[in-house]
Amino acid sequence: MLYGSRANVSVELQYQDLLERVITFTLCTIPACVFLFINGTMLFTLRSKSVFCDTCRYILLCNLLFADTIQLLVSQVLFFLAVCRITLTYPVCGTITRVATIANVISPLTLLVMSLERFIAVCYPLRHATIITINNTRMAIISLWAFSSLHNLVCVVLLLDFPFENLETLQMKNFCSDLAMLLGPRSKDYNQGFTIFLFLSSGVVIISSYLGVIKAARLASTDKSSALKARNTLLLHLVQLCLSLSSTIFNPLLLPILKAVSREVFVRLHKFLYVLIILFPTCLSSLIYGLRDQTIRPVLLHNLGCRIHVKVVPSKS
Repeated sequence: MLYGSRANVSVELQYQDLLERVITFTLCTIPACVFLFINGTMLFTLRSKSVFCDTCRYILLCNLLFADTIQLLVSQVLFFLAVCRITLTYPVCGTITRVATIANVISPLTLLVMSLERFIAVCYPLRHATIITINNTRMAIISLWAFSSLHNLVCVVLLLDFPFENLETLQMKNFCSDLAMLLGPRSKDYNQGFTIFLFLSSGVVIISSYLGVIKAARLASTDKSSALKARNTLLLHLVQLCLSLSSTIFNPLLLPILKAVSREVFVRLHKFLYVLIILFPTCLSSLIYGLRDQTIRPVLLHNLGCRIHVKVVPSKS
């Protein structure tokens, strides 16, 4: 009788665990798929009209959305593997997380460049056309990807310093994540230092640009509306930067939590923080920039299936 009671409790716990995983996966996957579709449509929109392909800030926006889409896709794949309790080998997990790391670094750096573009447009309007050119914008984007790749190369070198030959197998015991690939104190220290550098440098540049635009708006005798629009755009960049950089504090936040709570509580907190810090901010870029911009909005809604009359008018914001 006692054995049967224990068996029933065990089956019930397994059922509750399975139900929890199915509900969590469904609630996270459906929004992720929706926003992947929106991001893909947004990227197609930005490549569908010459006004987008020949305008520097739209080229930068396309780069931002491309990085966010990669990050969202990789994050959702890792989340799916974790929910299904599938473990990977270190080489496979390392390859996947390196792709996510590149995209994760590109997003705040692109916001930094976008803020500088708006600052130059307002504070140095006569030199804007000579400084912010298509070629310079493309070179800036190439530099961002090169810098992110260099950061990735350093991470790989530090990772190879770990004595994998002492392991019985390359199969991971934990689920694949950036946190699981921080092997050794040197990797952890470098990751923490780079995160702080990325946050501070991007924040200082955007805040400085914002203050410069506010000053220009106060001193301007004409075209105050343009300066105010640029100020609002920079404020939006700052908010988006905070959302984007929230993903960089995901791993440092998990480390103390892992030490402070049990494994069952950590798994639940990990899912909640994934939605709050990774999924939610990454999904917002296309909506924030797509629906706000008067030039992008009608084309985006048209491509999403909202059949409206499309008239593309370059935006001044």
